[in-house]
Amino acid sequence: MTNVTLVTGDGIGPEIAEATRRCIDATGAAITWDLAEAGVDVMEREGTPLPDATVKSIARNGIALKAPITTPVGTGFRSINVHLRQAFDLYACLRPCKSYEGVRSRYSDIDLVVVRENTEDLYAGIEFEKGKNETLELIGWLNKHSKRQIRPDSGISIKPISVAGTDRIVRFAFQYAQKMGRKKVTSVHKANIMKFSDGLWLDVSRQVAKDFPDVEFEDRIVDNMCMQLIQKPELYDVIVLPNLYGDILSDLCAGLVGGLGVAPGANIGDKAAIFEATHGSAPKYKGQNKVNPTALILSGVLMLRHLGKTAEADKLENAVAAVIAEGKDVTYDMKSNRDDPTAVGTREMADAIIGKIRNPKHEV
Repeated sequence: MTNVTLVTGDGIGPEIAEATRRCIDATGAAITWDLAEAGVDVMEREGTPLPDATVKSIARNGIALKAPITTPVGTGFRSINVHLRQAFDLYACLRPCKSYEGVRSRYSDIDLVVVRENTEDLYAGIEFEKGKNETLELIGWLNKHSKRQIRPDSGISIKPISVAGTDRIVRFAFQYAQKMGRKKVTSVHKANIMKFSDGLWLDVSRQVAKDFPDVEFEDRIVDNMCMQLIQKPELYDVIVLPNLYGDILSDLCAGLVGGLGVAPGANIGDKAAIFEATHGSAPKYKGQNKVNPTALILSGVLMLRHLGKTAEADKLENAVAAVIAEGKDVTYDMKSNRDDPTAVGTREMADAIIGKIRNPKHEV
């Protein structure tokens, strides 16, 4: 048996977590689930959105499947997702984007993987607020040591990109490509403008690529990469990016395959890995048995592959693909008409997937 922490989340989280657990169990993956809480619901009871017991469970098991958690905008607690990435040094954000027959999209046959660095770049959180004494002091120092002058009414964000941080994420991308039988890694940057941050990223990417001669390597400037993905996404395979670009392009790639409702995700480090849907907690649909569980179920597929349970992962992915292709037992958002009365609920879609696991007829 493999111990996995199941963080049930809030909003629609508990519903899709239960649907996903049932589907994974149906594969025979032999998972022992350690149920844990996080989010606004537990905040009301315990005064914290992330109880120590949840953090300890993830640390103990090293693997977690996490349902969506609400992050208040402007007020309230900080993002639990960011806190967990920092606490466990989950430096690699893995976002596969794959076309499934039956999902509405302008594109078909997309099969990309976005690998986003999770800890550095502008999202490192090193900021200086406009008008603060320390901000004015920093601006003064920068103006003294640079030819370019910063206005005194500026806010400042620092963009650190290190050799160590770049080396490990680019190496992760190449190792993932090798493990999954992929042929090419593309490193994305803006080194033509940011010579000492993105330039470092590009230099290190090129050095790491030399250690993987069996995998093709290329680089692309980020704005050109956006255009390339819209015009000819079939040319790309594994794409590795610094934090900010990775955040933006992972959503772009999700759009190519039908949106966040079918976009799985994982945050992986050397000592822990957390698998999660990339969409939000949709609290307005809480308890309605209405929402699409596909993204979290596909995140479960990622988790099974990470655990080396390849046969079980294939069973689950094939079953999801079969249900979506058939188009009968799917939630309202996957129907051609969102008001289609034949749409099923979260539980019923999970039931259909479990039925396909037990009686497989469709392979991806």
